[in-house]
Amino acid sequence: MPLTGLKIGLIGGGAMGGALATGLVKSGRVPAGALLVSDVNVRCLRNLEETLGVRAFQDNEPVAGEADVVILAVKPDVVVPVLQGIGSLLRPEQTLISIAAGVPLVRLERNIPGPVPVVRVMPNTPCLVGAGASAYALGSNAGPRDAARAEAVFSSVGRVVAVKEVLLDAVTGLSGSGPAYIYLVIEALADGGVRMGLPRDVALVLAAQTVLGAARMVLETGEHPAQLKDRVTTPAGTTAAGLFVLEDRSVRAALAEAVRAAAARSRELSTGGNS
Repeated sequence: MPLTGLKIGLIGGGAMGGALATGLVKSGRVPAGALLVSDVNVRCLRNLEETLGVRAFQDNEPVAGEADVVILAVKPDVVVPVLQGIGSLLRPEQTLISIAAGVPLVRLERNIPGPVPVVRVMPNTPCLVGAGASAYALGSNAGPRDAARAEAVFSSVGRVVAVKEVLLDAVTGLSGSGPAYIYLVIEALADGGVRMGLPRDVALVLAAQTVLGAARMVLETGEHPAQLKDRVTTPAGTTAAGLFVLEDRSVRAALAEAVRAAAARSRELSTGGNS
């Protein structure tokens, strides 16, 4: 295992940082005692300390100085100040992973004094329930060792893929923003069920489980969605009638355009910083 014997540090123990800490400990990939977390929120730290047994700090320096893998799980607007505060402690044998949205590798690297390997990761919120979709890109000093470490960390909370950094905006538009699109789909399906007489709570469970089941079919069978769709669709049947409406209302095109618009906005935000 790429993380065996390593100390993992999380700078930021909020929603995503806490999810990563939980995933790493529960998966058995990192013993709780080898997980260091820093945060300004004392209540957040105490909760992680009590529930997981991690080592908690209010200052970032102990985490940066001791951990083999340092994960920046802070908001984008404080990434540069955090790096400036810990930069002198970082070493080439470490791996620095950033999950700050919109902060490019070049900005991360130029705020670190030495040749520290940097990996940029775009996760999404289902990491909170161990069903995340994450993509990572390697910085100029990062290599196979750092890729393996990033994959080990983020596969503990879902699935992870490698991409070129130029594609991370597309990742943001697809999987980063995608959960919101699917929540809208689930809500709409449930509304349809209610319209046809189902109780709201029943319709919501059926809609959410249907989306979950369909996603698992794609991932676990390896078959193309079109093949799975055709298997459900019998000639002149109920599914064919429903699909005709979706195609007629351009639902396919609308979802694809949503990904494009979100990716374009991500590109605008990532090029807007001056630090």
